[in-house]
Amino acid sequence: MIKIEQVESIITCMNHEKSTKIFNIFKEKNPNPTTELIFSSTFELLISVILSAQATDKSVNKATEKLYCIANTPHKIEALGVDGLISYIQHIGLYRTKAKHIIQTCQSLILHYNGIVPSDRKALESLPGVGRKTANVILNTAFEQPVIAVDTHIFRVANRIGLATGKNVLEVENQLLKVIPAEFLQQAHHWLILHGRYTCKARKPLCHTCSLYRLCESVDKVL
Repeated sequence: MIKIEQVESIITCMNHEKSTKIFNIFKEKNPNPTTELIFSSTFELLISVILSAQATDKSVNKATEKLYCIANTPHKIEALGVDGLISYIQHIGLYRTKAKHIIQTCQSLILHYNGIVPSDRKALESLPGVGRKTANVILNTAFEQPVIAVDTHIFRVANRIGLATGKNVLEVENQLLKVIPAEFLQQAHHWLILHGRYTCKARKPLCHTCSLYRLCESVDKVL
């Protein structure tokens, strides 16, 4: 695999022709990719994404299945309080910090946004526990904006296959926005995450089954 140290001083992206081929393959294999988080409203998505930091979607879905049956609005979750919320999410990593941020976010939504999740980046990033990555997930998944939330999977895949290299997530995000054809930007976020989660894995990438093998620029790919 390509080590991050190897690309720290080189910020590049793949040529447009090869990038187009990659995303055509993604589209052919999975025409309608989406998040694996389970939600039924933009607010539920926001809470699930906050909970998903350093946690699996599976663990988040397990917790929110019970939580959302009891509380799935800013007012209802705020009413639970930190301790009440913790009882639902205590098996998720960093649950105490997340509970505090979620209660504060609910309070902010009630006070400043009439309980409605805002659709612009600046407002989203003003919410406790919401950084650029979380904001991008909401903007992309809930509001269908062509943005890319670079998580660990996307950062790894983009650098490893040569799609977009950079030493931090913002550099990779900016490069991806340049190299990915406009027609694929809306769904690129999900395609790349799923590819990193199930094929281009961190420790043992499944090169022998990868549909991108011939297009991948990794010097360490194996048959």
